[in-house]
Amino acid sequence: MLLPLAWGSLFFPGLFGLCTWGLRRARPAWTYNDCVMISTRLVSSVQAVLATGSGIIIIRSCSNVVTDRGSGESWGTSLSAASSQQN
Repeated sequence: MLLPLAWGSLFFPGLFGLCTWGLRRARPAWTYNDCVMISTRLVSSVQAVLATGSGIIIIRSCSNVVTDRGSGESWGTSLSAASSQQN
């Protein structure tokens, strides 16, 4: 579970830095704030697509998303289910 966290901690800031750098070089007329704003939105969009994809994978691997504790369950999904049951 720590390996995906480590990769995410490197991937998303790296993507942000790469986008900011690329926009500064591709569009020199844009201000730094414009480049940062576009980079932030791009990284947020990538994160949203990846989160949606993982949610679809979890939903498709369970016959009953709320109560199924089958092979599609991982440590993160069991914690999420446990915290939602407490509320």
